Amino acid sequence: MRFIHTSDWHLGRSFHRVGLLDAQARYLDHLVEMVRAEGVDAVLVSGDVYDRALPAPETVELLSEAVTRLIDAGAAVVLSSGNHDSAIRLGFASELLARAGLHIRTALSSVGTPVMIKDADIYPLPYLEPSVAADAVGALERTHAAVLTAAMDTVRAQASSRPGCAVVMAHAFVTGGASSASERDISVGGVCAVHPDVFAQADYVALGHLHGPQRISQTVRYSGSPIALSFSEANHHKGSELVDVSAGTLLTQSIPVPPAKSLAILRGDLENLLSDRRYDGAESAYCQITLTDVVRPMGAMERLRRRFPDTLVLAFEPVGAQVITHTSAASLHQRSDLDLCCDFLTHVRGGNAASEQERALLAAAVERSRLTRGDHDDEGRATGAGSAP
Repeated sequence: MRFIHTSDWHLGRSFHRVGLLDAQARYLDHLVEMVRAEGVDAVLVSGDVYDRALPAPETVELLSEAVTRLIDAGAAVVLSSGNHDSAIRLGFASELLARAGLHIRTALSSVGTPVMIKDADIYPLPYLEPSVAADAVGALERTHAAVLTAAMDTVRAQASSRPGCAVVMAHAFVTGGASSASERDISVGGVCAVHPDVFAQADYVALGHLHGPQRISQTVRYSGSPIALSFSEANHHKGSELVDVSAGTLLTQSIPVPPAKSLAILRGDLENLLSDRRYDGAESAYCQITLTDVVRPMGAMERLRRRFPDTLVLAFEPVGAQVITHTSAASLHQRSDLDLCCDFLTHVRGGNAASEQERALLAAAVERSRLTRGDHDDEGRATGAGSAP
């Protein structure tokens, strides 16, 4: 069976207030062409189909048109929900849509029930929020690792009695993966990583969540997002994985996405950036610029945009200025929500760090806020009811 592994479309996303819907539509055009040219049997989308739990009408329309065209081109489409998706909304009418070749898996009750395509059994695992899914899947702990382990035990029990290859789809942070600034933190109590051995015995594991394409092991891979969603992805080589799988044989190749608008990260004093010919290529790119002038130049953004019209982010780090730990743009995305809260408390108290009791109180508040938001938006919640398509 030949399939395309893709994920993290984040349809409806903006890039520093610049809408990406046109660029996302061009990627979907490319995907349809690839299905036709390569004789693809199925397209697997491993979560975060939408960027928001409540997508805009034009975003829903784009997805509807895309899956219709992919099915018309000859491929079944398998979607599983991610932590950005509303499981209930994405999973609406899933049983009916399955009859047309669109298989949407968002319900806890679907775990372990395969989508059968040719010689492969595809096991899509919706994003499993531990606080919601732990009891339903029989997990021993309320952690990502425990929940996915329990879900995979169910998959292995089912797959052991079937002759086809087992392909698993999951949306998670797997140990060994490299993150970027555009992924939402899914940690529970500071822990989010899942060891790749959790997916043992699967012939291929199509992962979503991390936006950089990467191979965790021979059979466990992230396709990455098809479009850059933050400047931290400037050096990513975006694409999709084309996979041929049969008993005992796995062949994969990365198919690059047609070039989109490039990203440029520039640093230096204003006059040098405006005059140096080395930066000619950045004139047509989205730019993130850090000025190092000792004195902040007047009208810096206006002057920069005369040469780099798509400058989206401007920061100042004067040469010789005191560097405050954990406050630079480069380091903020590596800090958890809890760490940022503690950093803020330390800052406003003139360097007095949070005590263990204060950190525990903030941890409880951050976790309660995350769960409350999820309950309110129905975001990232696999449904507990409903039959599998």
